[in-house]
Amino acid sequence: MRVQICAVGRLRKGPERELYDDYLTRFDRTGRPLALGPAQPIEVEDKKGGGMAAEAMLLRRAIPDSALICTLDERGKLLSSPDFAAQIGQWRDQGRQDLTFVIGGADGIDPDLRAQADASLSFGKMVWPHMLVRVMLAEQLYRAASILAGGPYHRA
Repeated sequence: MRVQICAVGRLRKGPERELYDDYLTRFDRTGRPLALGPAQPIEVEDKKGGGMAAEAMLLRRAIPDSALICTLDERGKLLSSPDFAAQIGQWRDQGRQDLTFVIGGADGIDPDLRAQADASLSFGKMVWPHMLVRVMLAEQLYRAASILAGGPYHRA
């Protein structure tokens, strides 16, 4: 199952980018034998300042047609890392070809796009910077692959 991380904005060079790339590499390496990955980061940028609706249009264009869409949103479902791993494994086992995580811009995700999502995930009640959410998601993808592989990375 291919994984896309569709996000608004560009993640520039720096510690966040280094962590993001490192965890995506780890996910690809650990997930490949489990039929997970590769993970493809997709960045969109609304240069005309059209707000959430314009960002949603750009995100929709980037999402593969048959992808399962999971938004990252403060209103989403709270999952433990093992539950997140189990959910990814379930989607994979259902034969989903593409899993796309959507991360909105500074104002969040357009309500219409949120309504179209198959699932919504929250990293807690706090609001996180969208650039940092990418790193947190990449780490959780790697952790999920490690859990599904029976690896030692996750210690509960």
